[in-house]
Amino acid sequence: MRQNSTAPRNNKLKPSSNLIMNGSVRVRVIRTLLAIQNGQSLSSVLDPLLNSLHDGDKGFAHALLLTTLRQWHALARLLDSLADNPIDEVEVRTTIQVGLVQLLYLEVADHAAIHETVEAAKEIEFAHSTGLVNAILRKVAKNPSKFRKKCDKKHSLPNWLAYQLKQDWSEQYDELTQGLRQAAPMFLRVNSAVTSVEDYQHALDGTEIDADIVELTTGFKVASSSESATSTTLSTKGLRLHQSTAVNALPDFALGTASVQDMHAQLAAPIINKALMAKLSAEKSDTENTNNELHILDACAAPGGKLAHWLELISANDESSLFHVKQDNNQISPETSPVTTDIKVTAIDNEAPRIERIRENLQRLNLSQHDLQKAEKSVALNIVCADATRWQHGKNKKAATNEPVFDAILLDSPCTATGVIRRHPDISILRTEEDIEQTALLQADILHNLWPQLKAGGYLLYVTCSILKQENVEQMQDFITHHNDAVVIEFTEDCNWGIEQAIGRQCLPIDSASGDGFYYALLQKTAE
Repeated sequence: MRQNSTAPRNNKLKPSSNLIMNGSVRVRVIRTLLAIQNGQSLSSVLDPLLNSLHDGDKGFAHALLLTTLRQWHALARLLDSLADNPIDEVEVRTTIQVGLVQLLYLEVADHAAIHETVEAAKEIEFAHSTGLVNAILRKVAKNPSKFRKKCDKKHSLPNWLAYQLKQDWSEQYDELTQGLRQAAPMFLRVNSAVTSVEDYQHALDGTEIDADIVELTTGFKVASSSESATSTTLSTKGLRLHQSTAVNALPDFALGTASVQDMHAQLAAPIINKALMAKLSAEKSDTENTNNELHILDACAAPGGKLAHWLELISANDESSLFHVKQDNNQISPETSPVTTDIKVTAIDNEAPRIERIRENLQRLNLSQHDLQKAEKSVALNIVCADATRWQHGKNKKAATNEPVFDAILLDSPCTATGVIRRHPDISILRTEEDIEQTALLQADILHNLWPQLKAGGYLLYVTCSILKQENVEQMQDFITHHNDAVVIEFTEDCNWGIEQAIGRQCLPIDSASGDGFYYALLQKTAE
């Protein structure tokens, strides 16, 4: 069922004026919002906005922009109820919504909010609307608590998305739609190859940055050498800051000691790494060869957070390292002599700027190819700019085929990113209902291309930051139906995160960890 948005969608904006960063703070925020409505992402316009302002204005501008985006659709419905006639000019609607946010959410003094917003309408060359802007804002200023309550009563999502969430998550719907209007906490991933989570928390305390340790437990069943399923568990620890802070204030951030990464995103690398260790353990029991070569793939790798995490685990001198695996009563445990001395890591993404972002992040974390070559462990890293729907390993070689070469694949699949709306509230403006179907088709194409390149016995971890079932569990159900050599690895009751699905587990951004919405499904390939 198609649900139409309240606010008009087809009004023409003024592209030449949307990106001009001059005038008052409110004018610059309005122009930034107009640019987003013209299709630009928040990440592409936020820095230009903040860099154009004096330091003393940046905090207000950031709060005004982000709060307006988070409350956008609720404000649009409120505005429609306040206007005697439809307001068709998107510039005027945007200006009034910026004024409403100041009165209802930022507690700006009435006279300042109204006067400065009216002046902003003049600055963007919509002086004819000042009477309307003034009248609506004054009406709201007389009883802000009443209108705030009205604005907060329902969701602040496009109606089509709210309808879909109602279908997918009826029991969690009210809490979920309200939760998506809130700001997400800041999480840190600590580089286990450098220090421990506990020690880094202590370092944060020394700089008066408060943080809590969040520990997520994952359990899943893997096939052992005896062909019986064996349960394995792992713990993932991260830090949740009480208040977001600039990364340059974090101890040794520039040295690669910590990274900003959502807590639920931090599950990906440990899960696929543990699954790969299970594969090695099973193989070691069947062969005396202790000098294996591993080849692993991170598909759709940008900006590189999960790739970096995986490389950190590989480099760590503990039980998470692929260099320390043995078979012992169907359990995976550390051993002083390495099972493998050659690990090849391939990472792909389809845009050159995103590839550069991966390289920059790995450089900061001392995980570039040059850094890895200097390490005693043999890890070869190859970063490739390629389309995951068509790319095949070795395609530049004369004998390039779609033969299975990878022992493990981490597929951080493209998605509508509905699970990260708290961090990127522009998503609720930029996404359309049609995007879901198109994205699901893209995901299927990538899976179809990568699966034949996975070795028998290998694992594929499918990850999205979506909370829509069509992109997640339904995608996996369709994939399993068409691939008889794909076996679902069950997550066990040991998991203290996510909601069990027919296949995999779904994290929603309302659980106790306060992480974003992520979906995880682990598959193993069997011999045909």
